[in-house]
Parts: sequence; C-alpha cells; structure tokens
Amino acid sequence: MAGTPLLELKDLHVRYGVIEAVRGIHLSVNEGEVVTLIGGNGAGKTTTLRSISMVHPPAQGQVLFKGEDITGMKSHHVVAKGIVQVPEGRHIFPNMSVAENLGMGAFQRTKTTKQEVSSDLDHVFELFPILQERRKQLGGTLSGGEQQMLAIGRALMAKPKLLMLDEPSMGLAPQVVERVFAVIAEVNKEGIPVLLIEQNAQMALGAAQRGYVIETGEIVLEDDAKTLLGNDQVRKAYLGEE
Repeated sequence: MAGTPLLELKDLHVRYGVIEAVRGIHLSVNEGEVVTLIGGNGAGKTTTLRSISMVHPPAQGQVLFKGEDITGMKSHHVVAKGIVQVPEGRHIFPNMSVAENLGMGAFQRTKTTKQEVSSDLDHVFELFPILQERRKQLGGTLSGGEQQMLAIGRALMAKPKLLMLDEPSMGLAPQVVERVFAVIAEVNKEGIPVLLIEQNAQMALGAAQRGYVIETGEIVLEDDAKTLLGNDQVRKAYLGEE
C-alpha cells in the first residue's frame, strides 16, 4: 500500500519475566531511510531490535513488515523476509575463516545462483578491502574493527531489505568508526534502509534522516535527525553539552 512504512512497531511491549523493558513504543522505518534509536544503557534499545528479530518476541503489540504482521514469527523466518541484524558484540564464528563467515550470510538464499553470491561477495570486499586480504584468516584472530566489518559484511551477504545495526561503533578506533559509518551511508544509497542503534548520538544523528530517543523503555522524543541534534534535551543528555 502507498505510504505504508517498511517497518512499523505498534504499541510494543517487551518483558523479561516481571520486568517490562520496552513499554508501548511506536516506531517506523520507511523505504530508503536511515532511522536511529538513541538512548542510554538499559534504555531498551537492544531489546527493541531483539523483538523485531523475534529473538525475544514482544509480550504485546505488533511488528509489521511491508504491512504484514510478523509478530511471533520464528526468527529465521524473519531473516528470510529480509530483516537482518548485526548484533552488539558482532557474534562472528571465530573458528571459521573470513570467507566462510561471509558465506554463512548467504545461507538462506537457496534460490540464488553461485554467480550472484560471488558478485555480492566481491561487493563486500569493495566495501571492506581488508576482508579480502584476510579472507583465509580465522574470524577469531581479527581485530575488533575487522570483526565488526566482517559482521556487517556477513549481514549484507543475506541481501537485507532492512539492515539493523546494534552499536556498530562500540570499542572501535575512530578511523574504523568513520569507515563503518561511511559504509552505512553507502549501502543506504544503494537502497537498503537502516535501523541504527548507537550510543554515539552525534554520529548516529549525523547518519540518519530521522531519530527516536528512548528512555526507560519509552519513546520520549521523535523528530528528523537535524532537529534532534539541535534539541537542548538531547544535547545535554547525549552529546555531553551543558
């Protein structure tokens, strides 16, 4: 339907036992957008992504993708729909080579030809040339920055219709962070929408068109990214300004 968001969260509640980590949030991502969700530690950012992926299904509310209610769907079916997450901490396969890790990203693409997969692999190597140099190296021997590149490359091999990134800059050197965010911009220009979770609010809002601020499981602000960058509350709480 015209005007239907690619991803839409409606009145989403997520619980861990008796603790309600996310409380009735509404959020959307449109085709072609980079949308960021910012907030402090424990605010509910990662929990939100985990509920979209159905790793931790919501207790209440709906997750809609292309207008279809996917709430409660098995997580591997969510990936097959095109929602691909790069988790916090990367979670690469340490005892597999870089090439094997990237190949795992294409695991569910059963209708894709070897030539298409090979072409996509070449594209990942264009985005992250260091991975081509390290293609035979075990994932666990890579630096933190290289592992983050590998995790993003693996996600891209799944041909995402929505790419979700959880704290991609965490623990990385500034020059690696710049490269990661350059790739986020590049894949978005290629047409892949992005939902970005990031504690570096300056980088996140600089990369996004729209943003949401979450505090203690609730969305407290939403606006276009430039407006949020100029918001006094955001600047004091997340940009370290007095």
